[in-house]
Amino acid sequence: MLSKKNIICIGSILIAAIVVTGRIQISFADGLPNYSELQKSLKKVVKEKNGGFGFNMWATIVDRDGVVMAVTFSGNDRGDQWPGSRAISAQKANTANAFSLPGLALSTANLFSAVQPGGSLYGLQFSNPVSTEVAYKGPSENIGTENDPMVGLKIGGVNVFGGGLPLYDSTGKLVGAIGVSGDSSCADHNIAWKLRHELQLDYIPGGVSPSKDDNIVLDITNNISASGWGHPVCSADASAVANELPKTYPVRTKK
Repeated sequence: MLSKKNIICIGSILIAAIVVTGRIQISFADGLPNYSELQKSLKKVVKEKNGGFGFNMWATIVDRDGVVMAVTFSGNDRGDQWPGSRAISAQKANTANAFSLPGLALSTANLFSAVQPGGSLYGLQFSNPVSTEVAYKGPSENIGTENDPMVGLKIGGVNVFGGGLPLYDSTGKLVGAIGVSGDSSCADHNIAWKLRHELQLDYIPGGVSPSKDDNIVLDITNNISASGWGHPVCSADASAVANELPKTYPVRTKK
């Protein structure tokens, strides 16, 4: 067992390392997946039928404070998926974390209608801007690796279409969020849902969808959402996958 003196010494070494390198040493608290676990699960889910174009994807995880914990992609190289989707995946993760609560899970897809002109949350999408300094700093060869420049920093941003979901551990604790981007927004949502399930961080408390979770709500007719939480339909295939998610990848119940 470490003595108090040893613990203080180790802490001093970590602080010194941060000062020297200018980077934060990430510890994966609260059961959040590490880089390898996230990448392995993402690659698996992207190969499934998700109702989109079948493109490669970016995925980002943030903790409850909005600190980026991991950024990865499903392709063989960072150029195998839309470069612009890296920042969007982080933005989605930040949004799902920022606007979910211990008692209510909100996906980024749930926010689409509410932020339209006349909606109850109009203007939300202009709050909490992305930190471009965080998003685009550092050498390009580190992008999407364990040393992605965003890791250890707060990205910010608000995104209001499918692909971002809050993460709840087996005790029901809200521990952060995940964001994916690289396909249609509906396929992004489907992939994020499956990815969260694969990571076993879907013990959600409830949500605004008809299935009482944070699934995408496809109830917009003539540009009006019946529930106020609706998202546009991207394709019949994506809608079919989404409608079955509560059955094929049901959210878990906390222990």
